[in-house]
This record gives sequence, structure tokens and C-alpha cells, in this order.
Amino acid sequence: MVPEPHHNIAQWPSRWSQRRPTALALVDGDRRLSWADFESRVAATAGALEAMGIVRGDRVAFLLQNRTACLEVLLGAARLGAITLPMNARLSAPEIAYQLTDCRPRILVHETDFETTVEEALSRSDHQPDNRLRTGGPTDEFEAHLNAADGRSESAPVTPDDPVILMYTSGTTGKPKGALLPHRKVLYNSLNAGLDFGIRGTDRVLVVAPLFHSLGLQILSLPVLYAGGSLFLQASFDPALVWSTVEQEQITYFGGVPAMHQRLYDTLLTAAPGQWKTESLRFIFTAGSAVSNHLIDGFRQRGLLLMQGYGQTETSTLCCLGPSDIARKPGSVGTPVFHGEVRVIALDTRDLSPQHWQDVQPEETGEVVVRGPITMLGYWENPEATAATFVQGWLCTGDLAQVDPDGFLTLVGRSREMFISGGENVYPAEVEAVCREHPQIREIAVVGQADRRWGEVGRAHVLLEPGPPLSLPAFQAWARARLAPFKIPQDLVIEDSLPRTASGKVQKHLLRPAEND
Repeated sequence: MVPEPHHNIAQWPSRWSQRRPTALALVDGDRRLSWADFESRVAATAGALEAMGIVRGDRVAFLLQNRTACLEVLLGAARLGAITLPMNARLSAPEIAYQLTDCRPRILVHETDFETTVEEALSRSDHQPDNRLRTGGPTDEFEAHLNAADGRSESAPVTPDDPVILMYTSGTTGKPKGALLPHRKVLYNSLNAGLDFGIRGTDRVLVVAPLFHSLGLQILSLPVLYAGGSLFLQASFDPALVWSTVEQEQITYFGGVPAMHQRLYDTLLTAAPGQWKTESLRFIFTAGSAVSNHLIDGFRQRGLLLMQGYGQTETSTLCCLGPSDIARKPGSVGTPVFHGEVRVIALDTRDLSPQHWQDVQPEETGEVVVRGPITMLGYWENPEATAATFVQGWLCTGDLAQVDPDGFLTLVGRSREMFISGGENVYPAEVEAVCREHPQIREIAVVGQADRRWGEVGRAHVLLEPGPPLSLPAFQAWARARLAPFKIPQDLVIEDSLPRTASGKVQKHLLRPAEND
């Protein structure tokens, strides 16, 4: 396809600034921006990046809390044909260093408050960005560059398959992988969200999920910008602040992971009668892991609809359960999105070529596969992982599901051992690879276990080297310098041996706790 500016997602603020220049576009803790204001800042960001030498295909990283700069950097870089790397602000310095080394961004925009972590990460990284721009403090380098820049309003011609976002996901081989996402994926995910959420230009959407994750960025924020609605960004999650903002700003919907919704519900339960008015909400959205029917019913009794969805960074939303189906399809994640072909294939045909795949029968378990414009291009400079995930154009998710006679999917497990803690994907292989470096640990196997606050947390089963015992606090203190907090196991089991198959592979299903443990 011929490259054209209209394929570039950076055109969206430009077009809305022409149609609705004074309408509210974006709000964070520091500023309220009209569409004309937002377009001006995107243009200035593009001009500043261009002045620093950013060209097509370069990577621009940000390590930020939720603030307008996240979207300004993304769209400003896209305007030049560059690729944005949203970095997880919860990662440790070694984890940040790995991503910097792996994708080699030329510019890093980060919070002033993250200075110590960034300095350590850079000292560990084999790559040094050409420029660092600090923001959020008294000396705001990002704002200074915007004020000095000549704005660039023209968008670079791109094809739908040109990359625009690089998002890292933790890897089953112990190393994170960078999912390379094209312009067409952002567009078609926005179209799917528009259909499933009924997004209107009058919507006022609160985003408390972090913009370095697919939920906050691709499912909640970018579809609203595409539709010309208003986004309200909060830098940190505070349940009382969420409910207060819903009332004060007349929010029409917001989204988060189940751990957030549980805290939001608990806050409602302890609030004074009528403390917050929520009539403006059309619905609440949840994704990231399964949500309990008790929570759905609790919100419903207070006049609030909790919609559920399912997807991956590599695909964004794959299924959505609409308001009319919440009560009659408890536990389901809904039906497949409009733009994208989603199948659940029988496990005994998975290793065959796609023309021989068979769809599962009702209530039979199979693997979710997808193809179409909502899929990633592949993993950054990782052809082996890409080849293992794509089969003749089909992206194999590794998620296991069942399909009922009406076509509604219910997730039943993960073939890749991942668990989800507080909305964060945790891959045991990555945690194990780091923890094997502990001088007292000879072998380790990490599994997920249920946790009321976080949904799931890690439990480490370890074989120790001869010597003194290892306590959980000492183990966690060691891991804290090497892993993000949500990846650190919250339980430690000292084993004499680990259950194994005949070939020596650890049988993790024998280590997982029972449901009532």
C-alpha cells in the first residue's frame, strides 16, 4: 500500500482541532487542553523531536506517570514516522536497562521523580539515549523544548503496516519481548472499542489504568481520541478520588483491572449514603483477569454496569461482554470483536497447519487464535519468538478457552503459565531467571496463587544450596533490587525436591495451590 499521511494516527488531533477546536480534549493534574491546545502541543512535540534528529523508525521512550506528555510524545513521534516505547514505571532499574539495551531509543522522556532509577538503569544499560528530557519538576526540560520548538503540523506518510508503538511483555523464556504494533492495529482497535463501548464525541472518560499498559493506552485512551471525546488522566489510583472525579467531571465511563474495581467497590460500601453521585456513568470496564460474579452483582445493585473484556498487548481487545449479556453470561469474556477473526481451536489440531485446525465443540477447551488488522507485526528483533507465535498469519495467544452454543468465550487457563497480579502480567520464567542468581537458591519454580487484594501473587518453591536457611523477608529484600514489586513472590516454600516428569521438567500443576487453600 502507498504511504499516505491519512494512515498516520498522528492526524487525529489535527482533524479534531479543525472540527472542534474549543471542545475539551485532555485533562491531567496540571492542565486542561482543548483540541486546539492539544494539537498545538503535539505539533510542538513533533518539532522538538525533529530538532533533536528523530527520523522515521527511531525509537522514543517515555517513563512517565499518567500525564498529557504520554500522548503528546506518542503522537508527536508518530508524526515523524518514529516509534514510541511506553516504559512501565513500576519496573526496577535492571529491567529498564534491559529494554533500553534491547530497543536502543534515541530519546528518553521521564519523570523528574524517577531520576535515581533512571540513572541506575543507564549505568547498567549497553545503550545511552542521545537525549533525556525530564518533566514534572521545577526545571521541566520537556516543557522548555515544547516552548522553543517550531511546531510540525504535517504527518509523515506511512502505510497501515508501519510500526508506531513498541510495548514490552514479559517473556516465557525469561526475557521480555517487545510487541511491535502498527498504525492499522491502533486504528482497528479504536474502531472495535467504538462499536463495543458506543463511544461518542460527548463521552468524558476517566483513565486511571497506566498509559504504559495496553488497557490504559490502547483500549481506553486512543479510542477516545479517535472519536473526539474528552480524556481525564489520573497519575495514581485513589478510589475516593475516582468517585469524586466521576461526580465532579460527569464521567461517562472508566476502566481498570479487577483489583482496582474491588477497591472501588469496597470504598463505595464504606462511604456515607449519597456521598458520590454516579448517575453520569454509562458503564465501568474491566480487563486483565477474571472478575468475580459477586463484584458484578455488587456494582449492579448500585446501578452500575461492569463490562468485561479480554485481550493481549499483541492484539488489544479480542472479546467484549456487553451490558445486555452480563447477567445471563456470568464468567464469560463475551463474543469476538467486529474487526478481527477470533477462533478457539481444538488442542489436538493445534500443531497442524491452519487449514487442518478444527474449532472446538461447545464446552470443549481449545486455544484462542486470531488474525486480522488488530494483530501486532511481531516481536522486536526476535524472529524466533515471532515465528513461534504466528502460524501462517494466525497469532496463537496461548490462552485456553471454551465457547458456549451462543458463541461466548470463557477463559479456562493459560498454556504459558502466566498469572496476573493487580492487572500486571507475571511470567514465572522471567521471575525464575532472575531469582536463580540468588546465592542460596539452587532451583526455583514459581506459580500463581489466589490473593484477595491483587487477584493473584507469586509463590516460589525453592531448593536451597547447603548452608543457612532463607527467610521470605530476606528473599524479598534481595529480589526488590532486581524485580518490579508485582513480580516478587509473596510466599516462599522450601522444598526437598520438586515434582518432575520423566524428562526432568518440573510439574508445576502439582505445585499450584488448591482453590480453597
